[in-house]
Amino acid sequence: MDRLIECIPNFSEGADLEIIDALVRAARAAPDVKLLDYSFDPDHNRSVFTLLGPPGEVAEAAFSLCAEAAARIDMTRHSGAHPRVGAADVVPFVPVRGVTMEECAVLAERTAARIWDELAIPCFLYGSAVSGPPHRALSDIRRGQFEGMPEKLLREDWAPDYGGRKIHPTAGVTAVGARPPLIAFNVNLDTADVGVAREIARAVRESGGGFKYCRAIGSPLKSRGMAQVSMNLENYAQTPIYRVLDAVRDEAARRGAGIAGCELIGLAPAGALVDCAVHYLNLEGFDPGHRVLENYM
Repeated sequence: MDRLIECIPNFSEGADLEIIDALVRAARAAPDVKLLDYSFDPDHNRSVFTLLGPPGEVAEAAFSLCAEAAARIDMTRHSGAHPRVGAADVVPFVPVRGVTMEECAVLAERTAARIWDELAIPCFLYGSAVSGPPHRALSDIRRGQFEGMPEKLLREDWAPDYGGRKIHPTAGVTAVGARPPLIAFNVNLDTADVGVAREIARAVRESGGGFKYCRAIGSPLKSRGMAQVSMNLENYAQTPIYRVLDAVRDEAARRGAGIAGCELIGLAPAGALVDCAVHYLNLEGFDPGHRVLENYM
């Protein structure tokens, strides 16, 4: 295929296997679309899917998954550590090959319009799908979460890009966008003190004076008896994984905590992982084009 995009929809369900299996079946039934990966977590109560294929087919699959989520997920009964505003919480389109960001933005707009027209779920656009003001960050859209959204939609500056000023009663609202690849990277701490995780998240994220392109929150992992620093790295070339991880380790040590392990959610570009290997192995004169077997081949 000469033209490929990814879509990485996030759904507000990470514990009910019947619902997750239904979403998986819907993804696998989509013609010419590959379900590259999916993961779910009961503490965040969230699942993340990665779809790959031609633009039109991926957009169709994304809509089908949103419809499945709207039919099965009741946000009035949902709780979890991750901020969320809807059953299909966020639907980002990412150019991979032969497709421009502008084309992904058009797909995002069309998908958001269809979600409203056919599912009656109001939609906000974000990222490169926004062509003019207001330029809303995803974190701003999620602020107040599902529970605060009915009041939020009544504010003058918070009209949805598609839809009316009333949430879908059980599916909430959905954020649809276009963006470059990002890395969803979590660091689990050897403490259950979520206050420590939140302090670390505040120190490393861009809005707290930390790393540019880093979004971070501190969350409890109650089922595992630990706290987590959950991050999105939006430009791994400018803010590499290893740099943020070293900072999290230092901030944790200052607070008497350590790192119990790390998690990669979804897929990451090979270059981001090679950068980590070069850094931690202290490789000199490393050329990934000639020293990584698969690249060389």
